[in-house]
Amino acid sequence: MSLINKEVADFSAQAYVNDEFKTVTKADILGKWSVFFFYPADFTFVCPTELEDLQLKYSDFQKAGCEVYSVSCDTHFVHKAWHDSSESIGKITYPMLADPTQALAKDFEVLIEDQGVAERGSFIVSPEGKIVVYEVNAGNVGRNAEELFRRLQASQFVAEHGDQVCPARWAPGAVTLKPGIDLVGAI
Repeated sequence: MSLINKEVADFSAQAYVNDEFKTVTKADILGKWSVFFFYPADFTFVCPTELEDLQLKYSDFQKAGCEVYSVSCDTHFVHKAWHDSSESIGKITYPMLADPTQALAKDFEVLIEDQGVAERGSFIVSPEGKIVVYEVNAGNVGRNAEELFRRLQASQFVAEHGDQVCPARWAPGAVTLKPGIDLVGAI
């Protein structure tokens, strides 16, 4: 079953962000775009490469009106320990959500139950709290923040211009499509 247009359930999660612990709830994600970036666990191998890549694009996400939340089933204390001990993770300034009860991983359907960890899932959530884009990768395949950002931009464009769609490799300013009509000029 698809998760497209599924509304994110109410949640409350502890986060480690900017050297402090903070509570993040569903109310915090409503009214703006969000990315939920699930990864298996702190202190692993592929995860820090992905999280650092995401940090390199974080200012672009923020300029686009989108907050990024990395999420694992570790506690916020483990996030802090990883942040304090890893050079690459120490650069992260976006919220690192803790999901030790696995409530978020279950809601986004990325929980690997027998291991108690999340799949590598990337989710773009609309200001209304609905999933509009998602991708789940095998644990040994890292993701690309640049492509995730392109998908955010396309999602925002379609939300603003509901009568147009974005073809493959679309980027802002490129030609779009209008169902039932030919190409639409660059907007």
